Amino acid sequence: MTGYLTALTGFALIAAAAYCVWSAVSSARTPQGALAWTIFLVAAPWVAVPAYVVFGQHKLRGQRLSHRRTLAITERMNLPSRGTAPPTSERMRIFATLAGLPVLRGNKAELLIDGHVTFDTIFEAIDGARHYVLVQFYTIADDGLGRAFADRLVAAAERGVSVRLLCDRVGSHGLSKAYRQRLVDAGVHFPDPRKTRHRASRSRINFRNHRKTLVVDGQWASLGGHNVADLYLGRDPKMGHWRDTHMKLTGPVVAQLQLGFVQDWHWQTGDVLEGLDWSPDPVADGVDAVTVLMGPTDTFDTGALFFFSAIARAKRRIWIATPYVVPDFDTLSALKCAALDGCDVRLLVPARIDHYLPWLAAFAFFDELREAGVRIHRYCDGFLHQKVVLVDDDLAAVGTANLDNRSFRLNFETMVMIEDTDFAARTDAMLRADLEAADLLETPLSHQPMVMRIGARLARLLAPVL
Repeated sequence: MTGYLTALTGFALIAAAAYCVWSAVSSARTPQGALAWTIFLVAAPWVAVPAYVVFGQHKLRGQRLSHRRTLAITERMNLPSRGTAPPTSERMRIFATLAGLPVLRGNKAELLIDGHVTFDTIFEAIDGARHYVLVQFYTIADDGLGRAFADRLVAAAERGVSVRLLCDRVGSHGLSKAYRQRLVDAGVHFPDPRKTRHRASRSRINFRNHRKTLVVDGQWASLGGHNVADLYLGRDPKMGHWRDTHMKLTGPVVAQLQLGFVQDWHWQTGDVLEGLDWSPDPVADGVDAVTVLMGPTDTFDTGALFFFSAIARAKRRIWIATPYVVPDFDTLSALKCAALDGCDVRLLVPARIDHYLPWLAAFAFFDELREAGVRIHRYCDGFLHQKVVLVDDDLAAVGTANLDNRSFRLNFETMVMIEDTDFAARTDAMLRADLEAADLLETPLSHQPMVMRIGARLARLLAPVL
């Protein structure tokens, strides 16, 4: 009997490895990736098969069907964000195409620099809500800020405001049951992040919802890099000052951010939200903006194409502030080509470490970027976590996406691209202040300690999942 079970197990393992090999060959983004997975699966199937199930795929095919159903439903809502829009400028056309949404006029955008300003603004918006609050964060912690955040949501629910909350099960893995129960008992609609209606997705921990969006009454929205934890207020003694950027928005673009929440809520719960306000008031002399929602359900790799398109649009400069630099080949080439063509290409990254592997992998890319003329500025006044893109003097984007493969293909992310010289000037001033607190990287990898020289090259092998 034991021999029979052993043979059956061996056959099942071979069959599973063969299926994974076919899947890798059929869907891998590069020939090198397909070859690497094939070798791994053949050489060590007992390890490689489970690894492939978790890390080997970059598309959520099951969720794509749900995503399409959600789009079909929201199409029938007659959203103004999908209605007639003014002629789109040549500079913004590609971002509207990637988003599947039009560029909308009449928006007001304000930068929120660092955590105290961000959460004071968010709390004020929640306190002023009259009808509903839609909110999602990647990380919510049961600490000082997390409890203050919960207090605001409970108070809103108790005065009759409909409150819906989403968080990511990986990003919020440490959130206590008591924290969630307190919100649920107060009337907050807060589905358990560890449970979804899609069984297949429960093992796909490699796919994460990294969005950080708040919508109040369909008229006001915010998004950016902050999560709900004391860390983001600079209260962690190890990380120190936490340099991050959020943005608050009013105007028609709020409906596009609301659409993103509706899609995520539908995926998590199966429910389509109704009774929402889809007609945010336009702002006189406001900016042009479009929301680019991106994730592993997209037909194309929208995250990667967003950054590639921003770099390709640059005629004079492209500045990117990001905590992680683990680009794919196309984005790496675009950055080098822009620098070689005379553009002022700068990457503003942290000098401190929060996640060691992506920090280490970045050094495997820095040398070839620097050789092409890209300047790498390492922020030294605490940890830099903002996700900001500035193109020339008229385009600027703020959101949740990093310059890495995880944001390009594996995470659900949001970026709002704005075309306006005044907003770009304010973004320029913000980034220049950050550059004053940064050192220019001039030491090549060959002159770094041996641990870094070896580790950076090994970490680069994991680039597709970093």
